[in-house]
This record gives sequence, structure tokens and C-alpha cells, in this order.
Amino acid sequence: MKIIDPHIHCVSRTTDDYLYMARAGVVAVSEPAFWAGYDRSSASSFADYFRHLLEVEPKRAARYGIDHFAWLCINAKEAEDVALSREVIALIPPLLSHPLVLGVGEIGLNKNTRNEITIFEEQVDMAAKHDQMILIHTPHLADKHKGTGIITSILKNDARIKPERVLIDHCEEHTLRIARDAGFWAGLTVYPVTKMTPARACDILEVYGREKIYVNSASDWGESSPTLLTDTVLEFRRRGHSEQEVTEVFYNNPCRFFGQSPKWKRKPESVATD
Repeated sequence: MKIIDPHIHCVSRTTDDYLYMARAGVVAVSEPAFWAGYDRSSASSFADYFRHLLEVEPKRAARYGIDHFAWLCINAKEAEDVALSREVIALIPPLLSHPLVLGVGEIGLNKNTRNEITIFEEQVDMAAKHDQMILIHTPHLADKHKGTGIITSILKNDARIKPERVLIDHCEEHTLRIARDAGFWAGLTVYPVTKMTPARACDILEVYGREKIYVNSASDWGESSPTLLTDTVLEFRRRGHSEQEVTEVFYNNPCRFFGQSPKWKRKPESVATD
């Protein structure tokens, strides 16, 4: 059984995590740019961070037979500083042709402020101009529904954006339909403190179906772990779902979304039918 973790922050994880993932069947990961736990002070800090994503982590992952891809942006958490954000955005276009960059992300909103919206719109514009896929961060908890509505409205009003090439991540029961009804992909994040448990993720898959959905750990420096994605696979199997269904959700669906980039070489696997 093969698994893909479509959203994980490996810069925050130990080598033991890579070893665990390899043993658990993880064959590929996708790492969006994100907040480091503190606000970085200059664009040069981001330049070093992007280099880490594109040079260091792929080598760490490769030692364990794991493909590593990345997304580039300035995260919504730091977008309140508009001047710094624009300096960082200026660094990104030359890097978008890198063979391991899948697109622009994770962009989005944190507190739904005017400055965040401004920087989100400018990064959407950058993605559109360079024909890039987009990975979206939606706000936490109380701000999520409002923020998801703002994000999807901006995207739908830009005729250049193809919904099937956009992933709205960290969806929950009250936002998943907003994403999928507009034609976007939806991500379920198994991160129990601020997002969802393995059982809740499986509930959503059973209620809403598995079309245009992928499941990720988004594990980083917080109370999170790549083991939670494996726990979700085990919970899905415990409920009676077949190994073929596991392959569809946890391997084929990420391949379908990422496969819209020519840089992604893995293909969905054939699934036996009764």
C-alpha cells in the first residue's frame, strides 16, 4: 500500500519522521511554504527558507525513498506586513520553473484582514500570470467559514483561475461544500488540536464521498505528527473500507491533483473492482 502526504512541513520534522513515513508506506510528500513559528525579519530569510525547501529537504527525503515537492509563497500569517510580503513575492517567479516546485502555496487568509486579502490577491495574480497551481490555507476555527467564503469569491471572480487546479486546504464539514461546489479540490487535515481527528476525517469521507478530496497531516512544529495520516488510513480500514478504497483516497487522489503539473511523474494506480 502506497500513501502520499500532500501537505507536510518537513523542515520541522526529524529524520525519525522520514524513517517512520517510509516504513508506513509514504512514497511522496508535498511541502507548502508556511509560517516558521515566528515572523521572519527580512526577504533574505525567505530566500534561505526557499533554498532549504528546494535543496535540503528533497535530499533528506530521498534517503528514505520518498519524493519531495514544494510550493512557494509568503504565508498568510506574515502577510500583514505588506512591504515585506511584496519583497518576498518578488523572489518567487524565477523559482517557479524549478523541477520540484508544484505551484504557489500555501496562500490564503489567517484573520481575514484587509492586508492579508491584498497579499492573497497579489499572489493569486502571480500564480495566474505564471500558469501555476494554487494551494490554499484557510483560517483556523471561528474565522474559517468567513475566510473560505472570501477566498473562494476572489478565486471565482478571476477568469484566469481554473478551479480544478486549486486545492482549498484545511476544510471542515461547514466549508468542504463551499470548495467543492465551486469546482475546487478540498483538503482534510488530520491535526487534532486545531483541525480534525482521524475519526472525524473518515466521517467526512463517508458522508461527502471521496471525489476531489485528499487527506494530509500538515504536521509541523506544533502538536502534530505524520503518524496521524497513517492512523487515518487504519481507521478507514477498520470501518470496512477496502485496500482499493484506501489507494483511491490516500494515493490516487493526490496523484490526480498534483498530476496536473508536468513535474509530477506518479500516476494513479489501477483499482480492482468487484
